[in-house]
Parts: sequence; C-alpha cells; structure tokens
Amino acid sequence: MKSTFATKPKLIVIVGPTAVGKTKAAIELAQKYETEIISADSRQFYIQMNIGTAKPTPSQLATIPHHFVDFLDIDTYYSCGDFERDVIAKLQFMFKNHNTIVMVGGSGLFIKAVCEGIDYMPAENLEVRNQLNNEFKTNGLTSLLDQLQRLDPDYFLQIDQHNSQRIVRALEVCITSGKPYSSFRTGQLATRNFEIIKIGLTQDRQLLYNKINQRVDTMLADGLEAEALALYPHKHKYALQTVGYQEFFDYFDGLITKQEAINAIKQNTRRFAKRQMTWFQKDKNITWIEAESKDFLKF
Repeated sequence: MKSTFATKPKLIVIVGPTAVGKTKAAIELAQKYETEIISADSRQFYIQMNIGTAKPTPSQLATIPHHFVDFLDIDTYYSCGDFERDVIAKLQFMFKNHNTIVMVGGSGLFIKAVCEGIDYMPAENLEVRNQLNNEFKTNGLTSLLDQLQRLDPDYFLQIDQHNSQRIVRALEVCITSGKPYSSFRTGQLATRNFEIIKIGLTQDRQLLYNKINQRVDTMLADGLEAEALALYPHKHKYALQTVGYQEFFDYFDGLITKQEAINAIKQNTRRFAKRQMTWFQKDKNITWIEAESKDFLKF
C-alpha cells in the first residue's frame, strides 16, 4: 500500500536533557498529529530496566503507541547502527499511515544515527569485547582509556570518558581492524526521504536540577534499590553501565554507604544532563524552546 499523503513525510524529533519533560511533550505532540512515537532513549530499550530509566508509565504507553521501548534483554548488545537500520525500516512502514511521526529521547548518538546516518564500522568481535569488559571489571576505565589514547589519540579527545560502552566499542574496533576507530568516521550525511524537524526543550538550570533531584526521590520511593539489587548479578553488562544502577552496585559492594549512593545518583544525573545539553547545543538545526511554554505544539 502506498502512502496517500501529498506532502513529504515528517519526523519531528524532541531532544533535551533528562527530566526536562520530553516524554510528556512527545505525547502531546503525537496526540495533535494522531500519530505514534519512536523512543530514542537507549536505556529504555531494555525490558529489565524500568524504574531507573524513567520509562513512560503504563498509562502513557496506553495513550500513544510507543516503539523501541521494552524490546531488548540486557544480554543483548544493540548499537547505534542497529538502531538506525531498525528505525529507518520502521519509519518507511509507519509513513504509510501517518504523515508525521514523533521521535523523542536524550541519547544523542542514536538520534544522530537516525537523522544523519552512521559510518560503517567493522563487525563485532565478541572475543575482544569480552576481554575488554573483563579488563574493565578488573582495572576500571583508566586502563581502557590509556589504551584508547595510545591507539586512537584523536578519538580519545572526543569521547565521553565516562561512557564505558563507547570506550569498549572504540577499542574493539581498533584492536580488530588494526586501524584507529576515528579512521572509520567519515562524517558523510545520509540522504533521508523524509523531512526532519528538531525541537530542543530547555529549562532554567536550577529548576531542572531540582526536578532531577525530585525524580530520583520518586524512583527511590518506587523501588529503585530493589530493582538494582535484582540486576546486581549482571552489573558488568553494557546495559547497566549507567547512572542509577552503578551507584547502587557500589553500595552493594560495600564501597559507599546507601546515602552516598543516593547523593551520587543525583549528582551524576545532573552531570549527565549537562553533558546532554553540551551535545545537543552543537546541533545548529535544533530549535530551542522553553519546556513549559507549549510552543512545541506549534510545529
């Protein structure tokens, strides 16, 4: 069945820092267009991670169909390239019934992959990856960063040095191919057959930080500690190298107190929000609006 829409289909992308109100805005915009939502939050992909990822609530999921939420097991490695391939395929199908689709999330690299394409990378090498993960487990990130600085000094200067998953993947490519990870990054943009509109939600920093602290308190009341404890046996898996879980794992290991873990979750979430804003502010195609203004409904 071919699309009956006369105009070029449109993907509206809502981005911004954690806790700014992206989920609520996306639902309101999807209701306006009577359409569906694609989640671009890489932590919400995983079935076992619920409270700590601030997934849409059951009522929100019932209000508007969401895609790419709760579809992976934490054992599954899912790359930006996988996401790009699957979302582009999904969009071609969805555009047959909707002229506008909403995509929302805070995972900048995954959003970039859908909007701009992603460079070819060598195939995964699970043996090398497992060796690197074991080294990370034994010696921490410092050892991996030292290797990356030696094998690819250019990418070492660009990478988020707190993101163990990306560090391991970059090293995996370096070791498997014998070439720097950065040598595979061409920067060439993919051609899309749909229009892309990017909306960034912003908010006063102190107000945002207060909302982050309140969100963490709500997660704790909802059972975040119990969820983290259930996932503790899997603590070294890619999916769980993330704020909200790692701090509790340190508490379970006896490295910090429970209160120190809670304080660290709040602090690390605020730092994460700051890194998200730094990433998105580099994209000159994003139109920034105040989260509380409802101006996103004008798009």
